[in-house]
Amino acid sequence: MGSGLFKRKPYELLMEEMKGENRLRRILGPVGLTSLGVGAIVGTGIFVLTGVAAADKAGPALILSFCLAGVACVFAALCYAEFASMVPVAGSAYTYAYATLGELLAWIIGWDLILEYAVASATVAHGWSQYFQNLIGIFDIHLPKGITRAPFDFNPATGLLTGTGTAFDLPAVIITIIITLILVKGIRESVTFNATMVAIKLVIVLFVIAVGAFYINTDNWVPFAPFGYTGIAFFGKTLIGQTGLNGEPLGMFAGAAMIFFAYIGFDSVSTHAEEAKNPSKDVPIGIIASLLICTVLYIAVSAVITGMVPYNKINIDAPVSDAFMQVGLPWAQFLIALGALTGITSVLLVMMLSQPRVFLAMARDGLVPPSIFGAIHPKFRTPWKSTILTGIFVGTLAALLPLRILAELVNIGTLLAFVIVCSAVLIMRRTHPDAKRPFRAPFVPLVPILGIIFCVLLMFALPSENWLRLLAWLLIGFVIYFLYGRRHSVMSKWRPPLPVDNEK
Repeated sequence: MGSGLFKRKPYELLMEEMKGENRLRRILGPVGLTSLGVGAIVGTGIFVLTGVAAADKAGPALILSFCLAGVACVFAALCYAEFASMVPVAGSAYTYAYATLGELLAWIIGWDLILEYAVASATVAHGWSQYFQNLIGIFDIHLPKGITRAPFDFNPATGLLTGTGTAFDLPAVIITIIITLILVKGIRESVTFNATMVAIKLVIVLFVIAVGAFYINTDNWVPFAPFGYTGIAFFGKTLIGQTGLNGEPLGMFAGAAMIFFAYIGFDSVSTHAEEAKNPSKDVPIGIIASLLICTVLYIAVSAVITGMVPYNKINIDAPVSDAFMQVGLPWAQFLIALGALTGITSVLLVMMLSQPRVFLAMARDGLVPPSIFGAIHPKFRTPWKSTILTGIFVGTLAALLPLRILAELVNIGTLLAFVIVCSAVLIMRRTHPDAKRPFRAPFVPLVPILGIIFCVLLMFALPSENWLRLLAWLLIGFVIYFLYGRRHSVMSKWRPPLPVDNEK
């Protein structure tokens, strides 16, 4: 039993699965993959999280928070790139964990990725809804209150849920349905749609940087780190740095942990390795290029916003557009709101595009029902059933659950995934030293070790509630695994082929 739980999936078997008809269509080049990465990253981080993190956690030191989170992601990205070039199949970190750490840990990371992509999608759908309502509000158009947000919210000051007087968030549901239909239609249409949105939002982001730079007041950067440069806790007990009203850590590290959500997305490039034309070359380019582009943009925007407006006067709901309002540029509000809406739409598309690919890999291994999660549409060559189920799940979460509860779940799950990927590179280098690696992470073991250290530190910079919710999610996953996945696992029944006797 124990050995079966940690049975690793042979590299040869992974390659064998690439044959046959039940695979995805290879149509993505390096530009398309980079566009997917940028589409997943640039959006919520720039247009929403900059305000919350600057006002509550880091102040102007948010600039360094983005640098710190970017450095942690660079180490993880190099490890992702190595695996993606070796194993160009759907599944991302789940597949890598199965090949190196065994079935049980692969299930944990797969279940963790489902949490990351589904809850992140619901969180982004919430953001889309609010920016959409802000945009139409410019023209004095307002939706009925009952369909504008979730029916309850979480009050961080009291730790209690409070009613909002609404029924559900209709705009979040509508955008989820639209994205689901696009994704079912096909990866080519999805990438074209995404590339258009990426181009629009990059123009808006560059506009924010170029115009906003003329309105920077360096006095707004003093004090630069009002909450300090640290902010590390251990299960609710702050070890280094200041402590907030509810006991949460404050400082530059705490700011990095909060805005880490902004970087979620570069890893989604690796989930599309099976759809890449030349995965061993194009996927590493897509991962690293998208991460570097977005890190530079994040640092520039955070510098501009904290320079335009004092950190304690930043509007946490719409920080970018409100900053331009405060410096006397109200005409920019519509342009920035439109760019934010476009940016968040592309994030939602890539997040919802990625989750069915993780389900597909798990279905091939028998850990979830193949008839549902492994079904490929005969015409569109997309995992259509799991895409529809993902849309239903995301739409339900976005309609009924408050933003704070959803957002807090995402960061810690993503950081855990990065820790496992970095660990898997160390293990794979030892167990399969001669395996073909078209892309090799440099300075191993230093790079994966640093990736593990940085990600663990950021995990401990999050409030303790995140750990409790992660553990609850993992417990649900264990129940599903032992009731279904363990019983239907393909690897539990697989036996290596007998050697051929050439002398006969």
